[in-house]
Amino acid sequence: MNPKGKVFIITGASSGIGAELALQLSKKGAYVVCAARTIEN
Repeated sequence: MNPKGKVFIITGASSGIGAELALQLSKKGAYVVCAARTIEN
């Protein structure tokens, strides 16, 4: 799958798998919307 130009909504993006997934998708050109319960990360 080529994520470039696609939009992804990731819940639990403040740490762990969610954070890493958001980072990797954004590096590949995806638009990433992150949702998390903590504001620090």
